[in-house]
Amino acid sequence: MKIIAIIPARLNSKRFPGKALADIMGKPMIQRVYEQAKKSKIVDAVYVATDSDAIAAAITDMGGDVIMTGNACSSGTDRVAEAARTLDLQGDDVVINIQGDQPVLQADCLKELVQPFYETPGLPMATLANCINDEEEINDPNNVKVIIDAQGFAIYFSRARIPFDRDKKEQVQYYKHIGIYAYSSAFLQQFTKLPGAPLEDIEKLEQLRAIHHGHKIGVTITESDSPSVDDASDIKKIEAILEK
Repeated sequence: MKIIAIIPARLNSKRFPGKALADIMGKPMIQRVYEQAKKSKIVDAVYVATDSDAIAAAITDMGGDVIMTGNACSSGTDRVAEAARTLDLQGDDVVINIQGDQPVLQADCLKELVQPFYETPGLPMATLANCINDEEEINDPNNVKVIIDAQGFAIYFSRARIPFDRDKKEQVQYYKHIGIYAYSSAFLQQFTKLPGAPLEDIEKLEQLRAIHHGHKIGVTITESDSPSVDDASDIKKIEAILEK
């Protein structure tokens, strides 16, 4: 079973134009994401998938690998799927989708991410979550929450506070979803062809499409976090983490 990491990246982010090439302490953000992914000992290869010549140049200039994709991809997952089609992958090989705006990704969490594929033969998809207790984090709609069943599969993802402690009698443990995904190569191609789901459109969470159509998502609880850069103001937060 091969494990391939693909980082989708585009230049024209609506909220933060040029985000992938934003300077973070002397390096473009996409380079930092790539370097972190390469540190993983379980990944056989890492690629950046992009339609931007500027992003491609930033990666090739530092010796990295790039797969050029079309400019019609409607999501990062579509771009990853297109890139994966150019590789000689078997159906049970695992493709990791690493967001191009996670410059302090902890490489060790990729091992945790793919572990469910060894434990559950035929698993289509997996992701990560970590425990959160801070009320501001729990209530922030930018922090997606997930609830998990007894077998370790996702029941639901939401921007809302879930589960809702109606009687306020329990010490509820909340889990924040970390937006890194792994797919079997076969399911990745299937996923991009599935019809959209109503809850996916309401929550603006792509993973709900898989649940809507009855596919399992394995969730590993990790101590790692991977904060993303949503807008320019987040750069200072990332630099503060790097300085530590």
